[in-house]
Amino acid sequence: MRWAYAALSLVAWLGLTATAQAGTLRIGSKRFTESMILAEIVARAARAAGEGRVEHVEGLGGTAIVLAALEDGAIDLYPEYSGSLKESLLHDVRAGDADLARALSGVGLGITASLGFENAYALGMKRERALALHVTRLSDLAAHTNVRIALSNEFVGRSDGWSGLRAAYGLEAFAPRGMDHGLAYVAIQDGAADVTDAYTTDAALARLDLVTLDDDRHFFPSYRAIIVYRLAARSSFPRSFAAIEALAGRIDAPTMTRLNAEAEVRRLAPADIAAGFLGAVPSGPANRPSLLRGIGDVIVLHGPRHVVLVFLATFFAVLAGVPLGVLAARSRVGGGILLSAAGLVQTIPSLALLCFAVPLLGVGALPAMVALFVYGLLPIAGNTLAGLRGIPLTLREAAAALGLSPLDLLLRVELPMAAPVILTGIKTAAITAVGTATIAAFIGAGGFGEPISTGLNLNDTQMILEGAVPAALLALLVQGAFAVIERRMVPGAR
Repeated sequence: MRWAYAALSLVAWLGLTATAQAGTLRIGSKRFTESMILAEIVARAARAAGEGRVEHVEGLGGTAIVLAALEDGAIDLYPEYSGSLKESLLHDVRAGDADLARALSGVGLGITASLGFENAYALGMKRERALALHVTRLSDLAAHTNVRIALSNEFVGRSDGWSGLRAAYGLEAFAPRGMDHGLAYVAIQDGAADVTDAYTTDAALARLDLVTLDDDRHFFPSYRAIIVYRLAARSSFPRSFAAIEALAGRIDAPTMTRLNAEAEVRRLAPADIAAGFLGAVPSGPANRPSLLRGIGDVIVLHGPRHVVLVFLATFFAVLAGVPLGVLAARSRVGGGILLSAAGLVQTIPSLALLCFAVPLLGVGALPAMVALFVYGLLPIAGNTLAGLRGIPLTLREAAAALGLSPLDLLLRVELPMAAPVILTGIKTAAITAVGTATIAAFIGAGGFGEPISTGLNLNDTQMILEGAVPAALLALLVQGAFAVIERRMVPGAR
């Protein structure tokens, strides 16, 4: 009971709530550089109003995740693009602005006027490759079926993305590879792909010498940069929203491209870029720490949250998984059904499971912990079942002959004898949770996944390593800890 109480106390410490904290204006951002920069600009403008605490929940993922968080009240506003909103809410990127306004008001949301620029989709190619193939327009691609296309996963799944573009330009012969947006640029840079989707304000276009192909059939709609917000939040923070709405028209496309370049080329943090744009401090070259120092900073900043996520998920998975395995050993039918259900959930990709949890639990650590808990059930329950079934029948009969009750038999004989196998399942669940928890950063749960996610967006290998190395070290530490536990607690392990 003391362990359970301590675990529940840690849950409270994490602040695992699906709704925004009272008196706090929570600004979300998607998982790419421009969205984070815009969110920081908005956050700094809101803080200057002095109306309350302002928090930036960064890198939440694609439109579906951030919009669900907004509708749920987990965040209050975030930067968005008009075409993306129309695609998500109306499933028609060419719908009118009046239709969008009605759809938003129906779910308690509103939008600001344009920030001053449009960030449209485009397909980009290396300049020398486009010249060699004489490709200048999207319609030219159909004649070059040997061209390798790498697209961001979100673009592949959008109606205003690949599916619609393929039909509009007769590109059915192509089989693009889906990957993270930042990695798609890496594939172009390394020569592993010829074409990728791009945003027209991406700094990578100039950095990689990419040309955008002319949309000669006018497929892509308008993507005006706006702020979408909860109407209730606007009423609660009138001065902050007045400052935010004053940003309308202040950022044109060349300015946004320059701000993106400050992050991707000069390696400035989004918060510093926002401060420089608003005139608070001059922008200057970032003073990057060494890799070793960076790893140390990440461990201090993100380590506690990552460790607590893994511990809580594994702890509750043990509380549920061991009884589930015992039930499966006692009842082949009922236990088999439960284990099959746990195994079925295990087949759901981790990022998809996180997305499913967002509408129910909001963003942050709670849906992440639930996902990690679900993934930990099968190895723990399965190993419990295997350990109990491996006990010789003669031993059970001897214990029964001594007059042991079924509960005494379980606690005094069966579980101790199955302990090595059960402990292996717990170890597997814990180590798996260490790695899977890095994906939780995509829904604002924090942990070592934050620098990994940011590094992917910025094509920053050092930043990726600053998150990946501590995660690997934690996995090794967990494995070593279980080895010590096994030697000390499991009979015969020594």
